[in-house]
Amino acid sequence: MIIKRIIFSATLVLTFSGLIQPAFANEGRDIRLVLQITVDGLRGDLLHRFGQHFGKDGFRYLLNNGSVFSNAHYQHANTETIVGHTTLATGASPSVHGMIGNAWFDPDSGSLGYNIEDSEYPLIPSRKDRVKGEQVDPAQQAARSDGRSPRAILAPTLSDTLAAYYAGQSKIFAVSGKDRGAVSMAGHVGKAFWFSTDSGDFVTSKYYYADYPDWAKKWNSQRKAESYAGESWELADDAATYLLYSRDDRPYESNLKGYGRTFPHLFGNAEDKLLNTRLLASPVVDQLTLDFAKTLVKAEELGKDWIPDYLSVSFSGVDAVNHFFGPSSLEQEALIRQLDQTIAELLKYIDKAVGLKHTLIVLSADHGIADMPEYMADLGMDTGRVYPEDVTAAANAAGLKQFGIKEIVK
Repeated sequence: MIIKRIIFSATLVLTFSGLIQPAFANEGRDIRLVLQITVDGLRGDLLHRFGQHFGKDGFRYLLNNGSVFSNAHYQHANTETIVGHTTLATGASPSVHGMIGNAWFDPDSGSLGYNIEDSEYPLIPSRKDRVKGEQVDPAQQAARSDGRSPRAILAPTLSDTLAAYYAGQSKIFAVSGKDRGAVSMAGHVGKAFWFSTDSGDFVTSKYYYADYPDWAKKWNSQRKAESYAGESWELADDAATYLLYSRDDRPYESNLKGYGRTFPHLFGNAEDKLLNTRLLASPVVDQLTLDFAKTLVKAEELGKDWIPDYLSVSFSGVDAVNHFFGPSSLEQEALIRQLDQTIAELLKYIDKAVGLKHTLIVLSADHGIADMPEYMADLGMDTGRVYPEDVTAAANAAGLKQFGIKEIVK
């Protein structure tokens, strides 16, 4: 089981299967904001592996000033984005909170269904000239509508509990590069926003609003994602300082239709339907998430009184880079080093807007990821890649031999 690193700046109870009193309520501390930071796909060893070049105000600040749980494990086998996020949000297992996978078979429709899909609450268009990017997320491809809500989550979340305890006066928000990274953490009573690979905006559904608040409209109107059109992702530091610099060009990495396997990675022009997907697989999506979150904190006046508010910020770049390039890639090393600076900027802003002494910070990953088999084979391990068609052929051959059935798996 993959170890996940969880860092707490103070004691926080993570079992919310019933409405319980938050652990910080009677500690005599003036906690005005709970800031829950989730790094999608940040395997437990990567902070140490790439941490030599971290500054003092990002990951290192949390490691040095928080309580660090280095032997914490998820107890579920299917470690995917929605499963891990909802487990972090509720403290419950998938068998209790209901989010068993990014997609699963829906017996009512006879097809795959998406975890937070809800056709009764469609996406709110963020602009009149609505665009449609090319969808490469296999889980998203299972969705039959653009509607999203938390109604399929069966257990209350920390944010739900906080709202109940303080009679609905706590402000609850979640922001993420992915819809499932925001909806899960906002719970049933909060507000969720997520990055759209269609438009490059941060969007939401009619479960949360009838229309976008003015501050979100203003942010989206600036079209900040489009400003990266024609640009590229380049190494931020001297190439010689990267552990994996000599492994930049690996034939088993994804090219993502022109993104390239080596630095610099070209984002494409404004008309390219994969522009925003490429931004997702780069430090840009985390920087946009930070910028939107800062705007939200200011506009919604989070942490301004004695009633604690809640903000979840889920950074998605690590996971996207994992899938296209792998955890032991130069791209992943470069992204995590830049994410350290992004988190430092987030903490600096929260300190200015609320005060870190008034903020309870939780940092975790929702899951890790195995190394690419080709990478391990290069190191001398007896590994290889198994393809679906090979599994199907082997299963059918075994079925024919054992049971006389020609086709067990289609």
